[in-house]
Amino acid sequence: MTDRKPMIAVLTGAGISTESGIPDFRGPNGVWTRDPAKEKLFTLQNYLADPEVRKASWLARKDNPAWAAEPNAAHLALVELERAGFSVRIITQNIDGLHQKAGSTPRKVLELHGNMFTVRCVSCREESTMREAIERVEAGEPDPACQQCGGILKAGTIMFGESLNAATLDSAARIAMAAEIFWAVGTSLTVEPAASLCEVAVRSGATLTIVNADPTPYDHLAAHRVPDQIGEALPQMVRELTAL
Repeated sequence: MTDRKPMIAVLTGAGISTESGIPDFRGPNGVWTRDPAKEKLFTLQNYLADPEVRKASWLARKDNPAWAAEPNAAHLALVELERAGFSVRIITQNIDGLHQKAGSTPRKVLELHGNMFTVRCVSCREESTMREAIERVEAGEPDPACQQCGGILKAGTIMFGESLNAATLDSAARIAMAAEIFWAVGTSLTVEPAASLCEVAVRSGATLTIVNADPTPYDHLAAHRVPDQIGEALPQMVRELTAL
């Protein structure tokens, strides 16, 4: 007999943070559903070409609800799973840092799309903090430039039209291949290559559970599909696992 616990990989999307007051993008009340034009703010080509898009982006960053958001029951449930002795790896599409804020071990959280708390220059790659850049915006610079070379600054996040970091994506694939249990939580599974991690995991022998209110393109691979509210579903799933 053995008490070895299975390795669990969790792919999280915007839906896990909506109960923390951060709206998702494609849901019924999503940012882009309510205002499709806002998708331009997340497209690299538009951002680089149009100063007005950059000005609107800085205002959106300044007012992002993630600055004041607190982890919810779903984030905390994953912390409990880790503390119960399970090998947990979180692959997140989110940029809000709530997994780390909840108490998940930072090195076990892989941020596919970067995070909103850093800024980098697209020309010289100089990095600084988002807080510093926002302070410049609040002081009257609507489109703050790099203080090293004068280049365009952008958040340390992956925008549409920008490739994911190859090393980060490779790490995510390795986690998916090693997992025995793979949970996709609060993600529409429509953005590649992140969504295909579900298939990578299943082909490597993992059991896939999808926790999402709406159907996804990967439902046919799932052993379980949970449409319940994430803040209720994930704690229950963790309780069931830790009770074994």
